Amino acid sequence: MNEEVLQVAGVAVSLGELAIGGGAIVAVIVVALFVAWRRALGRAEWAAIAHARIVEVNRRQLDEINRTQTEMQGRIQTMTEVFGSRQSDLVKGLSERMDGLGAKLGQSMMDTTRHTHKNLSRLAERLAVIDKAQQNITELSSQVVELQHVLTNKQTRGAFGEGRMQAIIQDGLPQNAYAFQPTLSNGTRPDCTVLFPNDAPCLVVDAKFPLEAWNAIRAADSPETTKAAETRFRRDTHKHIQDIAERYHIVGETHETAFMFVPSESIFADIHERFEDVVQRAHRARVVIVSPSLLMLSVQVVMSLLRDARMREQAHVIQHEVIRLVEDVDRLDDRVQRLKTHFTQANKDIDQIEISSGKISKRSAGIRSVEIEVPEGGIEPRPANTDGPPELPLHTAEGA
Repeated sequence: MNEEVLQVAGVAVSLGELAIGGGAIVAVIVVALFVAWRRALGRAEWAAIAHARIVEVNRRQLDEINRTQTEMQGRIQTMTEVFGSRQSDLVKGLSERMDGLGAKLGQSMMDTTRHTHKNLSRLAERLAVIDKAQQNITELSSQVVELQHVLTNKQTRGAFGEGRMQAIIQDGLPQNAYAFQPTLSNGTRPDCTVLFPNDAPCLVVDAKFPLEAWNAIRAADSPETTKAAETRFRRDTHKHIQDIAERYHIVGETHETAFMFVPSESIFADIHERFEDVVQRAHRARVVIVSPSLLMLSVQVVMSLLRDARMREQAHVIQHEVIRLVEDVDRLDDRVQRLKTHFTQANKDIDQIEISSGKISKRSAGIRSVEIEVPEGGIEPRPANTDGPPELPLHTAEGA
């Protein structure tokens, strides 16, 4: 066995030594192979463990996401229920408020309509009063220009002057503006008294003209008889003027001036032409000699005064009614303005309610449209450390 087989580099190597060296080499190779296999086996185990950990982390993250999604869905459901409940309460409150507002508006409109109808009824009544007053004014105006039967003698006594005077007075004045044969406070009875408005003293008209003396003047056929007739006429006329002044001038009851009626225009002209002293005597005694035309003119003046007084009375009534009418119109306008304000405020409230309802509807639609998107492959794991694998315990051959 110890025979020299080879000689290497001047060294003799036997077969046994050669066998031992080969065995050692084989052992080293086996050990190297075993170590390499063990290392490969450790890397596989690390990869399996890392994969298991990654799978566990992904599972935990997926469970957390599912839990979060479930919790979010529950919260969304709760919020949806709360918003639905609040929306129902809001709709109910709005309905009740709208019903109450409609009832108030209906009651207000009924009250306004009733008041308006009442005011219009009063307005129609006052317009009727105004129309009646206008008719009275028209009648009074027509009576001023209507002088009928001026020269008609409606009396049966046959007194020419008194008959004409009564005809003129009756045709020119209303019935309540004069009086025939009234009795004064001193017991005298004039032929006529013209009554003035506002309790003013009345105007006395005397128609007892001395016609006989005048007829004597007209019948005289000589200067002597004419002069005697004229003297008689002056005496009778002066006496008659004096009687009028003494009988009919009553302070506070009659006017300070009295009328002596002359039944003819020609007689009136002759008196002013031939008997100037008679006219002056009458003026001093505050007695005015009037002819039929002057009496009609005086009647027209009195009628104008009466008409003015009546018109003032009617104007006062009309003014009073117009003032009340204006007050009613102002009150009606104020109530219409208040009703218009109620309608405007109601329209504004309805617009605000529609805006709030629209916002609630938009927000509810936005809540219903919320969706949570989850990727199909699950949550991607966070990127691993590129510098190297995480430190994991490696089982070495010694640990095994």
